[in-house]
Amino acid sequence: MENTATLRADNANLRKIQAKLVQWELKENPLAPLSSAQTDFINRLSDLASGNVAPNGETPADAVEKSSEPTEELPASLEQFKQSACVIDSTQNFLSWYNSIDAEILEHFDDVYLEYYEQLRSRAGECDQMLKEIDVSLESLGKLTQEFNFVSEKTSSLHEASESLLQDQTKLSDTGEEIRKRLKYFTQAESISQRLHNPTFSVSNDTFVDILNTIDDCIEYMRVNPNFSEASAYSVKYRTCLAKATQMMKTYVTNILSNATAQVMAPKGSGAPKSLEALEQPKVGDRSAEAAFALFYGKFQASSSRVQRITAMIEERLDRSPDYEQLLGELHQTYLTQRAAIMSTGVDQAIKDLAKKHKGDHCALVRSACAFMVHISQDEHRLFYQFFAKPSGQLLGYMEGLCTILYDTLRPYIIRIDHLETLAEICSILKVEMLDEHVTYSPDSLEAFAKIVYQLLQDVQERIGFRAQNYLESDIRNYKPSAGDLAYPEKLEMMESIALSLQDNSHHYHHNPHQHLRRADSRSSITSGVSMDTSLDAPAGPTAEHTLKVRSGNSPADLHGMWYPTVRRTLVCLSRLYRCIDKSIFQSLSQQALTHCIHSVSSAAAQIAQSRTTIDGELFEIKHLLILREQIAPFRVDFTAKETSLDFSKVRTAAYELLQKRKQLFSLGSNNALLEFLLDGTPQVREQLLDSRKDVDRQLKTVCETFIRDATRQLVGPVLTFIESAQGYVKNQPNTGKTGATGGAASGGAVGQSTGMALRMAPFAAPQQISSIIQECLRNIKSKLSGLQRSMQLYLANKDTEFILFRPIRNNIIGAFVKLEQILLLNAYTKDDLTIVSCPSAEQISVLLSSVNLAGSGTSDPTVAAFGKTQTTDAQRKISTSSIGSGGSTKAPIEKKVSFDSGANTVVEIERIEVVGESVGETEVEQGREVLVADQDRLVGEENTEAKSIGVEAERA
Repeated sequence: MENTATLRADNANLRKIQAKLVQWELKENPLAPLSSAQTDFINRLSDLASGNVAPNGETPADAVEKSSEPTEELPASLEQFKQSACVIDSTQNFLSWYNSIDAEILEHFDDVYLEYYEQLRSRAGECDQMLKEIDVSLESLGKLTQEFNFVSEKTSSLHEASESLLQDQTKLSDTGEEIRKRLKYFTQAESISQRLHNPTFSVSNDTFVDILNTIDDCIEYMRVNPNFSEASAYSVKYRTCLAKATQMMKTYVTNILSNATAQVMAPKGSGAPKSLEALEQPKVGDRSAEAAFALFYGKFQASSSRVQRITAMIEERLDRSPDYEQLLGELHQTYLTQRAAIMSTGVDQAIKDLAKKHKGDHCALVRSACAFMVHISQDEHRLFYQFFAKPSGQLLGYMEGLCTILYDTLRPYIIRIDHLETLAEICSILKVEMLDEHVTYSPDSLEAFAKIVYQLLQDVQERIGFRAQNYLESDIRNYKPSAGDLAYPEKLEMMESIALSLQDNSHHYHHNPHQHLRRADSRSSITSGVSMDTSLDAPAGPTAEHTLKVRSGNSPADLHGMWYPTVRRTLVCLSRLYRCIDKSIFQSLSQQALTHCIHSVSSAAAQIAQSRTTIDGELFEIKHLLILREQIAPFRVDFTAKETSLDFSKVRTAAYELLQKRKQLFSLGSNNALLEFLLDGTPQVREQLLDSRKDVDRQLKTVCETFIRDATRQLVGPVLTFIESAQGYVKNQPNTGKTGATGGAASGGAVGQSTGMALRMAPFAAPQQISSIIQECLRNIKSKLSGLQRSMQLYLANKDTEFILFRPIRNNIIGAFVKLEQILLLNAYTKDDLTIVSCPSAEQISVLLSSVNLAGSGTSDPTVAAFGKTQTTDAQRKISTSSIGSGGSTKAPIEKKVSFDSGANTVVEIERIEVVGESVGETEVEQGREVLVADQDRLVGEENTEAKSIGVEAERA
C-alpha cells in the first residue's frame, strides 16, 4: 500500500513537472521564454538526439549520398594506396586490394552509424545513470515524505496541544479576572470605611464622588447577588459606609446653611435693613431695596454653589437608594427651616408695616401686601432652585406658611369692611390683578400664593354676599324716599330748563358737536334709538321746533344722577357684584335685588300718583323699568333662581278622605283607608323657577296696560262711563238677552226696539246729555292730550317708545266713540237725536287727534304725524251717523297693523270699510247695526291684544 501511494505521489509529481514544462513555452505568458538563438540550438540538440543529423550537421541520408558520389577522399586513398608498399601486380593482388579497399570503404561507410551508435549508447548509459539517480532521489523523496508526514502529525498534535493550553490559560485568566472583579466588591469595604472615618477627609474632596460611586455599586452588587458568600454581611458594611457618607453630606450642608443664616440674622454694620418692606416694588437706585435683597438673599446665593454641588450629586442618585431620597428630604427641610427662621419674622413685620402705612385704605393695603408677597414668592422660588434642581412638596408648604401670614393679617380687615364698593375693588384686585395676571404668568412660583389668595377671595366673596343681602334689605327694600326723590315731574322740568339754557348759551358752538349736551350715562328705551339725539347737532331754528328737538333727543330721566335711588343702587350693586362673585351666587342676589327694586319703584310710583297725578306715577314707573331692563341686558348670566317648596294640599285631601273612610281603616283589601292615606298624603316637592328678567317685563307690561287704560279714561272718561252705564242699564232691563246692546240680529227687532226706547228714555241717555258728554270728551282731548304727550316726552324722550304707548291710547279713544255710535244706532235714536248728539266718526276723531298732536308740537315732524296718519280729504270730511239717510258713508277703522323692524320707524296702516245707507228705515238700521257690532268686536279684540302685548312689542323694538 505504501508503494502504491508512493507511485501515485510520483506520478502526480511527474504530471506537475510536465505541466510546468509545458507552461515554459506557452505562446502567451510562458514561464521560461527563450530567445531565437536558444531555440535554434535546442532544435539542433533534439535533431542530434533523434539521429536525424550527424555530428557534423549532416543527416544519414546526406552521408549515404556523399559516399556514393565520388569524393575528394578518393584521391587521398589513392595517394595512400600509392604511398603504400602494396604492389598490384596480379589480379589476385588487385582483388585483395580491392577487397581491402572495399572493406575499408564499407568500414568507413559505417563509421557514422557506429559513431552515432556510440553516442546513443553513451546517452543510454547516461539515461540509466540518470534513472538510477532518479530512483535514488525518489527513494529519498519517499523517505522525506514519510518523515514530513511524521513531522506534520507531530506538529499538528503539538498545535492542538498548544491551542488547548492557550484556551485553558485564557479560561483561567478570565476566571481569575472574574474572581478579582467580584472580590473587588468585598475587598474595598475596609478601605472605604477607613477613609470615611478619617478626620481629615471632607465632603468637598474630589475623591468623595468616587467613594460614593463605589459604595453604590457595591450595595447594588450585593443586592443583585444575595447568594454569594457573606453577601449580607458586606451589604451591612456598605450601608454603614453609605450612612456615614450621607451624614457627612448632611452635616456639611447644614453647616453652610447655618452659617448663612447666622450672617443674615446678625448682620454687620448699622446700615443693614431691619425689614423686608423695602423689597415691595423696589425703585431704580433704591439702596434700601438693594441692601435688603443683599441681606436676605445675597448670603444664601453666595453659598449656593457649594451646596448645589452636593445636592446635584444626591439628586443624580435618587433612584439608587432610598437613603438618598431621605437625605434630600432632610436637606430640603433643613434649608426651608433656615429660610423660615429668616423670612417669617421679616414677612410678618413687613406686612404689619404696610398695614400701618396704608391705614384706612384697605384697597391699597391689599394691593401692596399681595404685590409684596408676589415678589417674596418669586424670589424664594428662584433661590430654592439655585440650591436644588428637583421640585419639593415641602417648598409648597413653606410658601403657604409665608403666605398664611398675609392671610392672617388681611382677613381681620376684610371681615370688618362694610362698604360694598371697597369689597368689590378688593375682589377685583385679588381676582384680576393677582390670580389672572401674576399667577397666570408664573404658575409654578406662585402656586402657594394662588391658594392663599383664592381663600382670601372666597372670604371677600362671602363678605360681599353677606353685605349685599344687608344692603338690599336696608337700602333698597326698606328705602324711605325723601321729598326730593319723589319730586316728579318738577325735577325733570328743572333739568330740562337747565339743559335748554345751557344749549342756548352754547348756541355759537353748534358747529362742534362735542360742545352740546348729551346723555351722561345710558339711553333707556325699548328700541335701538334711531332718533336719539341727532337733532341736537343741527343749528338752532324756531323756538317750538328747537324745544321739540331738545325734548325728542334727551331726557333728564336718562341722566344717571336723575335715576330713582333704588334703581341706581341696584344697578351699581349688580355691576359691582357681576365680576366679583360666582355666577350661582350672583343669580340669587340679582333675583333678590331686582325683586326689591321693582317693589321699591312701584311703591315710589304709588306715592307720586298720590301726590301728583296717576299718569306721572305710571310714567315714572315705566321709565325706570325700561332703564332697569336695559341696564341688566349686558349681564351674561341667567337671572333665573330655583325655589323649592313643599305642597301639603294632598295631605289635607287625603286626611279628609281618611275621615270619610273610617270604617275601612283596618280593611285587609286594597281599599285600606290608612294605606291610601300614606300613599296619597305624601307632601310633594315643587320647584318653581323665578326669572327676574321676566318679572321686569311682566311688571312693565302691567304698568303699560294700566297707563293706557288711565290715559284713555283721562281723555274720554265720560264716554266710557256712559257706555258702561248704558250697557249695565240695558242688561238690567226685563226681557232682554244678548240682543239689543250686544248686537242682536234682525229677528229680535221688537224686543230690541223696546229695549232701545227704554235706554233712550233714561235720563242719563238723553240726546242732550250724551251731547254734553261728547263735548266734554272733545274738550278733554283738546286740552289734556298735549299735556299727556308732554309728560310722555318728558319722561320717556323717545319717539318709538312714545308711539308704542300712544298707539293703543289712540285706538281706545277711537273705539270708545265707535262703541258710542253703535249704542246710538242700536237703541232707536232718531235722526234728530243723532243730530243733537253729533257723535264724531272714527275719521273725525283721528283727524282731531292728529290736529291736536300737530298743534301741540308746532311742527310737521313725520314721527309725530304718525300718531294720527290721515289725508287732507279726510280732514275736510264732516261725516256722522246723522248723514246716513242722505246717502253719506261711514268709515270705521277695522284693522290696524304696526310693524317693528329692529327699532326702525313704526309704520301704521289703517284700512277702512265703508258702510253705505240710503235711508233711516229699519232695514238700513239693522244692517248698519250688524256692521258696527262686527267693528266693535274687532276693535275690542285688537285693544286687548295690544294692551297685553305692549311689553313684547317694546322688546322687539
